[in-house]
Amino acid sequence: MNDSLLRLYHQLPAPARSVAASLRGYYLRWWRYSRETERLVEEAFERERWSPEQWKAWQEERLAYMLQRAATKVPYYREHWLERRRRGDCASWEVLENWPVLKKEALRANPHGFVVEGNNTRWMFEEHTSGTTGTPLILWCTREVERLWYALTEARWRRWYDISRHDRWAIIGGQQVVPFAQQSPPFWVWNAGLKQLYLSAVHAKPDFLTHYLDAIRRYLIVYLYGYSSTLYWLALQALETGVRLNLKVVITNAEPLYDYQREVISRAFNCPVRETYGLGEMACAVSECEHNKLHLWSEAGYVELLDDQDQPVQRGESGRLICTGLLNDAMPLIRYEVKDMAQLPAVDTVCSCGRGLPLVEKIIGRLDDVLLTKDGRRIALLDVIFGSHLHVREAQIIQESLDKITVKVVPADGWCEKDEQEIRSALRQRVGEVEVAVETVPEIERTWAGKFRIMISKVGSEFPNSNEHALRHHHHMHS
Repeated sequence: MNDSLLRLYHQLPAPARSVAASLRGYYLRWWRYSRETERLVEEAFERERWSPEQWKAWQEERLAYMLQRAATKVPYYREHWLERRRRGDCASWEVLENWPVLKKEALRANPHGFVVEGNNTRWMFEEHTSGTTGTPLILWCTREVERLWYALTEARWRRWYDISRHDRWAIIGGQQVVPFAQQSPPFWVWNAGLKQLYLSAVHAKPDFLTHYLDAIRRYLIVYLYGYSSTLYWLALQALETGVRLNLKVVITNAEPLYDYQREVISRAFNCPVRETYGLGEMACAVSECEHNKLHLWSEAGYVELLDDQDQPVQRGESGRLICTGLLNDAMPLIRYEVKDMAQLPAVDTVCSCGRGLPLVEKIIGRLDDVLLTKDGRRIALLDVIFGSHLHVREAQIIQESLDKITVKVVPADGWCEKDEQEIRSALRQRVGEVEVAVETVPEIERTWAGKFRIMISKVGSEFPNSNEHALRHHHHMHS
């Protein structure tokens, strides 16, 4: 939505905002679903029964098609290969490893350059993905691809959990559905087109959460979807105020899901919690099965995990997530760097759920959600230091420099000096001898889109020999 339209929307009274959201919802429904949807969902389920060999053959064939299409019909890539030929580079574009890693900045600077010639973007679906920087990426796809993507979403983000797009649901997200300055409910809009209650993550402050719980009950919501940190705060509020909500499932997305969050959310809403991961770029998606294992959607993209020198990491080690889209053939993205990290299992195993989709050990989150140590290690997921025995509601670790870390803590009842000492010593055990400052705060600031970041490292290029330290030592560590 452009700025002038957004201003106009924010001037509407609350009921009219829901009408506007519903009209947009009906438009999206027309793009996403058709009479073909059920057939596409069934086909997705059939492919889940494929063997690893069948998937390998399918991916190889599809990858060859995407590489050929990108090299010959996409202006950005065709120019890249012509330039290499002019320099006497004879490397074949049929080999994925010969392609450069594509940075988000290049895509952001020239989105039209990635659209296959002959496609008129005026007649394609235009997607804006925010990312944490606040500068949107613009992406396009055909109606056919949009419907295929949403059939996969229906199958693996809904039917796996015994829900469907026909159920009433609530999403907690970063879109500006209510004016930023608003201080009284409603902090949401009802989108009748998608049967969706859209709750503003930006307004999900402790004082307002009771209103959110009321809305979820009033609108007869069946399942919740959204940022794990906001869902966690909502769950804490429900437990503390004795609000009983029996949901079918809570689905987290766009942030890593930590064990302490999963336990509280599940207890508050009397249902399982499932982690998902998906890109607006459609090049990668992951969903969690009933056996608590994360599965890659093989149709969405071909995944590589690379170290700092763009070399593959060994299996079982974590690396930068690099995705080649296999779905959106109108805007092929080859070796696209997501700026997240992931880890595959050390050994290829088939999940006990019986599905043939490959497993992911964990999605770690953003590269700058990783601490760098003086001895060259990168350490992710330090949520373990905030064990359930500590009196901490929420905490954030900020690496100011190689020598100094600030920990912001929202204290729970019973918080004392002993908790502070435990946090200091647990951090030093993992990071080494550093100065640790612990600050208690009433709340932890979210990003402009309402996202929570458990770790922020301000140490980047000045890190000694950062390029020489691959992700070998990386410790384990979620739109």
